[in-house]
Amino acid sequence: MGISKFSEFRKGVLGKTFFRKKRVSPGKLPDKIDFRISSHGYYLFLSKNVIILSGDSMNIYSGDDIRTMLAKTDRPIIIYGTGNGADKIMNGFEILGIKVCGFMASDGFVRDRSFRGFHVMPLSEIESRFPDPVIIIAFGSQRAEVIENILAISKKHTVLCADVPVYGENIFDSRFYEKNIRDIENTYSMLSDDISKHTFENIISFKLSGRLEYLTECFCEKDEAFRNILRLGKNESYLDLGAYRGDTISEFLDYTDGSYSDITALEPDRKTYKKLCEYAGGMENTKLFNMGIWSEDCDMHFNNSLGRGSSIRSDGEQTLAVTKIDTLYKKRRLTYLKADVEGAEEQMIKGGIDTLRRDKPKLNIALYHRSEDIFKLPLMIKKIQPEYNIFMRQHPHIPSWDLNLYAC
Repeated sequence: MGISKFSEFRKGVLGKTFFRKKRVSPGKLPDKIDFRISSHGYYLFLSKNVIILSGDSMNIYSGDDIRTMLAKTDRPIIIYGTGNGADKIMNGFEILGIKVCGFMASDGFVRDRSFRGFHVMPLSEIESRFPDPVIIIAFGSQRAEVIENILAISKKHTVLCADVPVYGENIFDSRFYEKNIRDIENTYSMLSDDISKHTFENIISFKLSGRLEYLTECFCEKDEAFRNILRLGKNESYLDLGAYRGDTISEFLDYTDGSYSDITALEPDRKTYKKLCEYAGGMENTKLFNMGIWSEDCDMHFNNSLGRGSSIRSDGEQTLAVTKIDTLYKKRRLTYLKADVEGAEEQMIKGGIDTLRRDKPKLNIALYHRSEDIFKLPLMIKKIQPEYNIFMRQHPHIPSWDLNLYAC
């Protein structure tokens, strides 16, 4: 079943309703139709197919998803990048039978090397050897000059992103979208402003299609979210989960003019934690912990081999103490939570139910580590504390690795 099965119907009655521009004949409809009404629209359930008839419906890309398109194309497919992302993409392509013709690296990174049995080439060699290539981005960057270079290449060639999750095995393809359509629609309906809804539509469309224009069209600087949504005061009790070297503490202080009630910061990686202590160890009313965050207080395995991307993993060689938000704030109030915890966001929320419900702190949470995060985490938070206003913002990054949930 193609993704277009979920495209919006024009408003009408059965037999006079149009599917895009194609008329649906009454004779083609099954005898048993399950008609349901939800808070965001009207639905017909035709077997496993969901058809949105009317209501607050989304505008989502409706063509073949990127992997289906690549499996059909006769054009040469080139993977741009030679790191972990390229390995993940190549592994997936091999399973699907998608043929890759070569690997490309930016000038200055090519050198004389090979990757996955291919000689790594610069763009100029790709252009001379492969007419009309499809270039697949297989690395991430938020640096303006790197984004500009990618967009410059996209003006000359077809450049796509084959979305892969940072953690987890779920690929956000048409099957994943169809399987989770109700949760996706429910999330869209509860978003609190048009920017959030547009961002949600575009990021899902980007994940399905791989087209850069969906992503770049919804880029938004962090300053907008801090000034229009979070609006931090000068007496915040701030919890920084995944504090790294103190960069987000510095960001917090910029928006509070250096004033605050107290700061608690957790950083699980030992080497990075030392850098955090060098930055914030002497600050007043500040507690720093070399710990992770989870849904319970315990010890877990931790993989510290990926620097900023180090995470809790069952195959990790390091033992790490983890705690939960409700333990940290059992006897005090939390007013602002920032969390970028490398795929542990769901467990973090489960360990903070009492605090979120009681204090309703302002939230700044990463939504990009797992494919399901974009709808699962907002729904969890809204269920815990229904008074939250939920927002989404995509900050400049290719691919969509700086998608954040904000709530107040």
